[in-house]
Parts: sequence; structure tokens; C-alpha cells
Amino acid sequence: MSELITISHICKIYNPGENEVRALDDVSLSIDENEFVAIIGQSGSGKSTLMNMLGCLDVPTSGTYMLHGQDVSNMTDDELSDIRNKEIGFIFQGFNLIQNLTALENVELPLIYRNVGRRERQRLSLEALKKVGLEKRLTHKPSEMSGGQQQRVAIARAIAQAPPVILADEPTGNLDSVSTKEIMGILRGLHEDGRTVILITHDDEIAAQAERIIKIKDGRISEDISRSQSVQRDAEKNDHSAEGK
Repeated sequence: MSELITISHICKIYNPGENEVRALDDVSLSIDENEFVAIIGQSGSGKSTLMNMLGCLDVPTSGTYMLHGQDVSNMTDDELSDIRNKEIGFIFQGFNLIQNLTALENVELPLIYRNVGRRERQRLSLEALKKVGLEKRLTHKPSEMSGGQQQRVAIARAIAQAPPVILADEPTGNLDSVSTKEIMGILRGLHEDGRTVILITHDDEIAAQAERIIKIKDGRISEDISRSQSVQRDAEKNDHSAEGK
């Protein structure tokens, strides 16, 4: 696998000076193509700031961010917008659907901004909705769908033009356990199809479904391990606690 993302010594400082806040403090990491990574941290840990950096929604105060071999750390807003359109599919906790548009129209909307022709736009949107099992809900509006179905529309919107990176910010945060299972299954399927999936979460159980878990605390990476290492460590902990009883 080749390297897709390389972040080197990134800092993000708010209110520079006496009362400065270091939301990210000398963070370095790399993510390869076709990885399934969970970034986990509690509120205030810096995970949302890191997501904004990875998603080209913000630029660092210092440090570099290479995406597909391109330095995006000092790009203008317009340049970042172009990168987001080509490289990243976003999935948000709040779905971010347009209420007066149908499922099909919601998925089509970003493709309009990308100047995709009408026929191709409809084909890509229909294929994406089929992938998430919503081919029978094309004309339904968000108010006519469950939370899980709305999130599936949001996923279809994110994957319609096959971006190499799927960035999912707390994608199951507003969902019940059944819908959560469905959405995580779809994300695993996207990973198996060759996408790089980056999942931002505060939930240990959700993070444990990724292949690699990066923990962030106080603006720094506190742990970066594979799922197998995490499982092995938990098993060892359980063995030790059993021995101590």
C-alpha cells in the first residue's frame, strides 16, 4: 500500500500569546491507501481539529500536510475546496441533508457543483444509493426517512463520485444500535472496496471496529495501534485481573 496522508509536526494554535490554546501540539502521522482508521478522543482532545486538518477544512498554524503527494498545508480556501471536491467524501453526525430535496436530489447536489453532466450525475447517484440499499427510497425526502436511512443517504452522497478518502465524523452519534450496526457495515464494505476510511469518534466500541486506532489526548497522539494489538492487550489485562482475584 502506498502512503496517502502524511502529517508532519502539525500545530494548531488559537489565541496566540499569553492565553493561547494548542488544539494540536506537534502531531505527526501517516495513513496508507485502503486503511480503515479510527481517531478517538474525548471532547476537547483535539480530534475535531485534527479532522478539520485531514478534511482540508482548516490549515495548521505550523507543520505540513501532504495528501496524495501534494502539500495542502498552505493552500488558499479555493484551492482547499478543489481538493475536498476531488479527494474527500464527508459523512457527518447530523446528516446535513437538504430537507426539501429527495434522496436522489441530495446525492446529486455535490455532483452539480463538480459540473458533472445530468445523465452521468443521475447514474452515479443511483449507483451510490443502491450501494447503501436505498434504491426504493429515491423520491423520499429526509422527513420521510428514519435516522439510519438519512445517514445512508449522506453516505451515498459522500461516495457518489468515488473519492479516495471517506472522512466520517461521529457517523453513528445520532443513531440507535440497529442503525449503528448497518452504518458500520457499510463503512467496512467501502473499505473492502478499496477506499481509505477515517472514522472520528469518542466511542471505544465504534473505534474497535476499525483496523487501526489512533488515540488523541490534549492535542497529542497518545496511542497508535492496530486492532489486533488492542485485542491482545485487552486479553492480557483480563488475564492479569483474573490472576489477581
